Amino acid sequence: MTIARSFIARLLVKPERRENFIALQTELQALVFKHEPDALVYELLQSDDDPNLFHCVATFRDQAAFDHHMHIDFHDRLVPPILDCLAEDMQVSFHSSHG
Repeated sequence: MTIARSFIARLLVKPERRENFIALQTELQALVFKHEPDALVYELLQSDDDPNLFHCVATFRDQAAFDHHMHIDFHDRLVPPILDCLAEDMQVSFHSSHG
């Protein structure tokens, strides 16, 4: 049985960087779907209550697919400027899916 690997990231964005953050995340999402067939889910969710609060939810087919995602060239290019948009450190939780 393959165990899928997921993460949920809580991202609080600086208000003045919100549009830039969304653009970077949109580019990242498009590249994930184009170049990572084992990325089953990659979604950016914006809070209805706080326009500067986002959650990124991602699920990868297995640990190897997650590891590949963490080292792909566009991840290394886009994640630093994404993190620069944040008002506080990103909070990430990791999850496994059996089935």
